[in-house]
Amino acid sequence: MTSNDANGCPPGKETVWAWTVATFFGAGFGKPGPGTWGSVAAVLLWAGVVWGLHPTPQTLLLTLLAGIVLSLMLGIPAATLVARESGRKDPQIVVVDEVTGQWIALLGGLASWQHALLALLLFRLFDITKPFPVRQLERLPEGWGIVFDDVAAGLYALGVMFLLRLWIGWI
Repeated sequence: MTSNDANGCPPGKETVWAWTVATFFGAGFGKPGPGTWGSVAAVLLWAGVVWGLHPTPQTLLLTLLAGIVLSLMLGIPAATLVARESGRKDPQIVVVDEVTGQWIALLGGLASWQHALLALLLFRLFDITKPFPVRQLERLPEGWGIVFDDVAAGLYALGVMFLLRLWIGWI
């Protein structure tokens, strides 16, 4: 009988690419609150693009959209594999879903630290509270359920960001 590692996976049985993607290059191992670490990693990557490359708003939008599509295409199968290999339905170490949702939330405003902070707070609020129908999306099978509840939380945050932008014009 083999013992499992701290993540519930038999030693040497991890699918490396899936664990790398699902934990977003290790952010999912952050304690406490791996989901928050995943969201912060997403914001920091976004900030690196904003302040390092100084993209036009259109380029930033396209970069975010490309990141969202890529994180969905790789994240759903990665989350599925990590869930299977760890023996957990929705392992906390899987944070690619938070990355995807956070990037969706960041679509709603300007390239500023204020916008990034508000997007982070709103996304985490909706991800943690899971208003209808976010919680119901967790019932989707395997990686789909792991990822799409965070996509919905990101859409809620994006909606609030757009409403704030319309009402007060600040964001």
